Amino acid sequence: MRLFRIALAAVSLSLLAVSVSSSASPSNPQNGTDYRVLEQAQPTDSGKKVEITEFFWYNCPHCAAFNPALEAWVKKQGDKIVFKQVPVAFRDSFIPQQKLFYTLDALGKTAELNAKIFQAIHVDGQRIDTDKTILAYIDKQGIDKQKFLDIYNSFSIQTKVRRAAQLQEAYKIDGVPTLAVDGRFITSPAIAGAAMAGQPESMQQAATLQVLDHLVAKVAAEKAAGADKVTKKK
Repeated sequence: MRLFRIALAAVSLSLLAVSVSSSASPSNPQNGTDYRVLEQAQPTDSGKKVEITEFFWYNCPHCAAFNPALEAWVKKQGDKIVFKQVPVAFRDSFIPQQKLFYTLDALGKTAELNAKIFQAIHVDGQRIDTDKTILAYIDKQGIDKQKFLDIYNSFSIQTKVRRAAQLQEAYKIDGVPTLAVDGRFITSPAIAGAAMAGQPESMQQAATLQVLDHLVAKVAAEKAAGADKVTKKK
């Protein structure tokens, strides 16, 4: 009898492990568990396409770890989505990296250098988080130093940094990386992977991307239905 109970317990634990593992890729994401609905939807300007906004921080190890999978996911979406990034600032010391991102964006260099910056910080152990260390890094990337500085210190970049703070507040961002979908939904590895304690971070990332797939399909279908209604009225 005791052996039967031990065997039954082992089977139960095995089933629990399967259940936890399966939750790593939610096929039917739920509000409040795998994603959240913003209390107040935010305006977007992506038209018929679904807008995805990543809130991130260059010094965040989880952002660095997520970046390759997220980049691959964005590429796979093709022209179904418009992908945007917003560097956050939980403290004033984050601002130089915000200015770095927006300056690179103005120069058309984010696609080329974002992954390299994550690599430099989190693998090579470089400091790239002050005006001085940022300029030293940029100088090694073959970018015109004076042109970079002119943009970095410009009113336009200051305006974008203020706008980033407004977006961070509007979306109630309290951790990164966090993904917003069409100004209405929020998800992240921390949210989608909350029930996966002890599982590899890559599984939490995979769960997040599956939630994004679900939300993109949902929003795209709603946009298409709305367009059909407008067409029929005409």
